Amino acid sequence: MTVHFIGAGPGAVDLLTLRARDLIAAAPVCLYAGSLVPPEMLEICPPGARTVDTALMTLDEILDEMVRAHRHGLDVARLASGDPSVFSAMAEQMRRLETEGVPYDVCPGVPAYAAAAAALGRELTVPTVAQTVTLTRIAARATPMPENEGLDKLGAAGGTVVLHLAVHRIAEVVDALAPSYGGDCPAAVVAHASRAHEIVLRGTLEQMPKAVDEAGIQRTAVIIVGEALAARHFPDSHLYSSDRCRS
Repeated sequence: MTVHFIGAGPGAVDLLTLRARDLIAAAPVCLYAGSLVPPEMLEICPPGARTVDTALMTLDEILDEMVRAHRHGLDVARLASGDPSVFSAMAEQMRRLETEGVPYDVCPGVPAYAAAAAALGRELTVPTVAQTVTLTRIAARATPMPENEGLDKLGAAGGTVVLHLAVHRIAEVVDALAPSYGGDCPAAVVAHASRAHEIVLRGTLEQMPKAVDEAGIQRTAVIIVGEALAARHFPDSHLYSSDRCRS
């Protein structure tokens, strides 16, 4: 018996990896966050599978489900939106499983920020413009950020900043980043990336709070800020340069 932490991707079922699809199809128990995983993804589960929406459950309750399945010799598909390496709360679940002696593994998925960049049709790392991508969030109503990871400090490093779990505090994001990036810096918000009801907002950093409010976006969105979003005049990458030695 194994608990499979599975990156369920940004939402579109056809963005599941083949491995993820096969693991879900073979697992008699599936734990998922109903607010993030679309119902059609559960159609992949085998007939008679136990499906449990964890959106309103505590960590203890979730682990009870996993341990119970382990005792009955049943594999568990634990779906995490996007890729489980980022903001999935996987680490604390793994720690509990190790204590209980329950085996687990991880299947990566398409991260939300990648789906958002695809919706924008933009590369987040552009030669001489931005070569660093910072993935972060803000601390409002959540676990406190480490002392040196405040958004104002991260923004001072430059590059492209991507924020998860922060669109409901977009005004605070703008206030924290504006001193480093400027209010006219290109910015975007992508909600429900890859899904049929996807919403894409483009503009400047200072325009984002009003745009988000008018669009009624409150969750399941990615904020992206940086010059890479609008870069037009930049040198070609050295990767394909005729001057590059390929021997």
